[in-house]
Order: sequence, then structure tokens, then C-alpha cells
Amino acid sequence: MEKEGMNYDRQGVLMRKAGRILARLSEVDVNAILTDLADETEETADELLAANAEDLRRMDADDPRYDRLQLTEARLRDIAADLRHVAELPSPLGRVLSETTRPNGLRLRRVSVAFGVIGIIFEARPNVCFDCFALCLKAGSACILKGGSDAVASSQAIAGLIRRVLLRHGLPAETVTLLTSHEATDWLLRARQTVDLIIPRGSQRLIDYVRSNARVPVIETGAGVVHAYVDAMADMRKAEAIVVNAKTRRVSVCNALDCLVVHSSRLRDLPRLCAPLLERGVVIEADERAYGQLAPSSQVVQAGADSFGTEYLALRMAIRTVDSLDEALAHIGRYGSGHSECIVTEDEAAARRFQQEVDAACVYWNAPTSFTDGAQFGLGAEIGISTQKLHARGPMALEALTTYKWLIDGDGQIRA
Repeated sequence: MEKEGMNYDRQGVLMRKAGRILARLSEVDVNAILTDLADETEETADELLAANAEDLRRMDADDPRYDRLQLTEARLRDIAADLRHVAELPSPLGRVLSETTRPNGLRLRRVSVAFGVIGIIFEARPNVCFDCFALCLKAGSACILKGGSDAVASSQAIAGLIRRVLLRHGLPAETVTLLTSHEATDWLLRARQTVDLIIPRGSQRLIDYVRSNARVPVIETGAGVVHAYVDAMADMRKAEAIVVNAKTRRVSVCNALDCLVVHSSRLRDLPRLCAPLLERGVVIEADERAYGQLAPSSQVVQAGADSFGTEYLALRMAIRTVDSLDEALAHIGRYGSGHSECIVTEDEAAARRFQQEVDAACVYWNAPTSFTDGAQFGLGAEIGISTQKLHARGPMALEALTTYKWLIDGDGQIRA
């Protein structure tokens, strides 16, 4: 854990050493640590909840981040279950990705290996400490956690718990390091000799800051401006269920719906489509044509300049009316963030064109964007949703937390 006056470069040396020690652990050892941590999480729930309550007292309960920050007994039980699940997943390390023998007899193998040290910068989500530690450990890397000030007490309690478990298993405490100061962030972003990869998890503002200032390779995750397009050939029964699930299942997550795009021929169905949203307290910012179809109220307002391209993370969404699939694709191309997009239609040709042309990590046909999740994809746990195209895209599970190296076996060959 970060201490006043910490020598970050010296701490970095210890973290690299911890990463090398992890490379020698057996899968059995790793799984035992994760299982032990799961047990300890349940047994020390009162301690963790007390620390979390300290953070919650400093935040307005109406703030969209409050739900992300909050820990409960049920959520801690779910976290413990997730830790046990990660322990049950197959190791991503040592897999032979490709193998060939050259005409000169050299045998080449491309094998999955750990990064070494991975840094994760996040905001008001203390559960990220558990998620990232577990996945990094399973993938053979030490991790540096840089949490936001909103979750500082929770993060310190969780990191302390993890370190106690590590020490009990004979591993260095530096296998996980928690940083809290702004000075530490600046060091982390420039620690090329220590850190192999940085993953920011949070708002677009956080991701932009990390991308602009990092000297260490970055994988962008998290921020999502998400659309659902209800086509002229949509089944409205499906559309109603998909839209309300995508928007209201959990409003503070990155796969939640932000903008409903509606074909003008379906405007007559808009009151039916929006009724479940209004019942759940969603405020709708509608463009002129959509506004004309809905009864004006405190929950239905006219869209403004900032209604489109906004990640709401709250019970609020926009509606945009279009006259064609082309116009829908253009709107999503302009305002989307490359995260998750959806089309509702019974026209397969339109659906396939939408899936082909929309530039996003996950593109859905007749299913809500709420499914963008590593567990839902059958990948097990995830560390985030990558919105970029290099190395990893979409839900980042264990495989995405490894790199590879070439192993070359010879028998005295020399190059001419």
C-alpha cells in the first residue's frame, strides 16, 4: 500500500521481482490463494462494509456513482463466488498458440506468457480491486491498483485483506500494490521500466487523461455511448423487452443504453416502447419528432445539444428519429464510442448490414447490449470491455491478460 514519501522506483523494483516469483507458481498454488481469499472475504465482511460505509458517507446517494461504490453483504458473497470461479478457470499460461518446424529443422512454438506487471486505474468501484487482482494473479502478473479518492477507504481495506492472504501463502506483499495519490498516478503512467501494461476503467474523462499522458502501453476500457436501433421491420414485443432491459437492468454500467434510435415509420409505437421506461423513472430527452409522439411531462423533455453522444450512467436516455438504416448507421458512426450497439429487426439483410458496418466491439441483433460481459460470453471473469482494436477487443478475460513469446529449439543449425 502507498505510504507517505514512498520511493516509487524502488517499489517498482519490488513489483517486478514479485512478477517473476509469480511465474514460478503452479496452477494449484494460484487456485489455493484465490479460494483462501474468497473465504476471507466472507469472514471479514463486517470490516469491509465498515470501510465502504466511510466512503459512502462522503458521496451523495443520488450520484450515479453511488451504486458503483456501494458494497453489500450480497455483493461480497457474489465477489467471493467470482473469486472461486476464477480459481476454477483453466490457466491461460503456457498454451502453445502455434507450432511449426522449418525446413532447416528449427522447431518454433508461440507460447502464452504473463505480462509481468499490470496497472489498473479505476474510479468509484472498489470491487475492481478483487476482480483485477484475481485475474492478474491467474494470468501470472503482479498488479498495481490506482483507485479514485471516492473509494479510498474501501480499496485500502480490500488491498490489506489481499496482502494478508498473500503473505500467508509465502508471496511478497508487492504482488498487489495500491496507489492513492495524484503523484502516484503520474509515476504509474510513466513507469516504463516497471509496468508492462495499463488498463483504465472508468469515465471517458479518465480514459482520455490516461491515453494522453501515459508512456506505458494502454488498453482502453469502460466508457460506452450505447445505441439501440428499432428498425422499420422490428418486432415491437422484442423491442420493448430489449430496450427496457438494456436501459434499466443496471444504469451505472458501461453497457447500459444511452440512445434509442427509432425508424420514423415506428413512431406510432413509441408510447408503447417508452411506457416501461417511464414506469421505471427514466427521463427521456426526445428529438422533435419523437417528442411529438410522447406526452410531455417532467420525464419527457426535448433533446438538447448534448443529448446525443452522452454516456448517461443514470435513469436518463435520448431518442433520435431516422428515416432509413443509412441514417441510423450515420448517427451511430458519429456518436458511438465503439463499445456495444444493437439493432432490433426481423429483416435479416438489414441486421447483417448493421453488424457489418457498425464499428463497435459488440454488435447485437435482437438482443440487448446488457449481455456485453465476460461471464455472459462464456469467458469467465473479465477485467473490462476494450473499445480499441489492438491486442484485445470487447470483454477482456484471462487470455487477453497474456502476451506470448517464441520458443525456438535447434540442434546446432547456423544461418548462412
